[in-house]
Amino acid sequence: MLPADPSDMSYHADFHRKIASHPETSPILPVIDAHLHFVDFIQDTDGMKKLIAAMDAGRVAKAVLFGLPLKKKWDAFEKHAPHYYLDDNSRCYYFHQTDEIVAEAYLDLQAPARRRLAPLVCGFNPTDKNAARDIERMLNKYSFWRGIGEILCRHDDLTNLTNEETARVNHPALFDVYALCAARRLPVLIHQNSTSVSIHDEYEHLDELEEMLQKFPETVFVWAHCGISRRVFHKNYHEMVSALLDRYPNAHVDISWVVYDDVICTMLEPKKHWLETINRHPTRFSLGSDLCGHFEHLGRSLARYNGLLRSLSPRVRRLVSSENAERLWFRRGARRAGQARG
Repeated sequence: MLPADPSDMSYHADFHRKIASHPETSPILPVIDAHLHFVDFIQDTDGMKKLIAAMDAGRVAKAVLFGLPLKKKWDAFEKHAPHYYLDDNSRCYYFHQTDEIVAEAYLDLQAPARRRLAPLVCGFNPTDKNAARDIERMLNKYSFWRGIGEILCRHDDLTNLTNEETARVNHPALFDVYALCAARRLPVLIHQNSTSVSIHDEYEHLDELEEMLQKFPETVFVWAHCGISRRVFHKNYHEMVSALLDRYPNAHVDISWVVYDDVICTMLEPKKHWLETINRHPTRFSLGSDLCGHFEHLGRSLARYNGLLRSLSPRVRRLVSSENAERLWFRRGARRAGQARG
């Protein structure tokens, strides 16, 4: 998640510099970016023209694209306009128009470019029991949506800065959403921290996810960042992820944002036990940049995974880099890219 001008934001600048300084500018084979926000936290974007150009330059064949369900407020007492949700103490609020921003930009594309994108619906409040009705209206308005998400549930600092009650994957407001997704064969991309930033001896929030995986076996869930967030960690994390994938055939994970650098690899080379985990579940992992609205470093962001891709067999490399995301987001359901209403 890169802000508009990361040099102005010390908390987030380190991650930006890490990506910007990566020596490789593109992945070693064409990939599908399975986790890409079209806008940032003030709903700004570089736009579709720059996105497509960055995809071309960075060997990104396709992308799973969505807005941001939250908007950062610029409070009157703050001298400087925020770009990222951690820039100051102002709150974030649910911003339903984010889907319209994505939809309008998508509709401006020609059919070949549309076929490279899988747009998702995310502009709803996950603690509102009318959420499924809001989503269904958007699904009926435009026929091109390929899934739901990223739903932002437990998310450490972002949770603390968000108005409304705490969102969680097993909030009753989401039950009808999951049922709707099963009925329409739409996968759900969900952010749910596995634990809190202060509890590392147990998985404080994992039971909430498992409850939903059990309760909605026909709903396909993609767990963003494998449940990792800033300052969220646990010894032998790979064992939990592998066991979860063993137990629930409807569970998938994406490797995006900080999980690769902080947990999966050392100096951009994957740890042996994570390679074993991926090889044990080769059809359940995909890769994402998690960029937010600004695409200059799209190729470099995905090139960070080259160490992982080089360590995999050709078959597993293809699955993780593109085929799993293709199957989940581009082939599922009856909607065809290039068709739209509105």
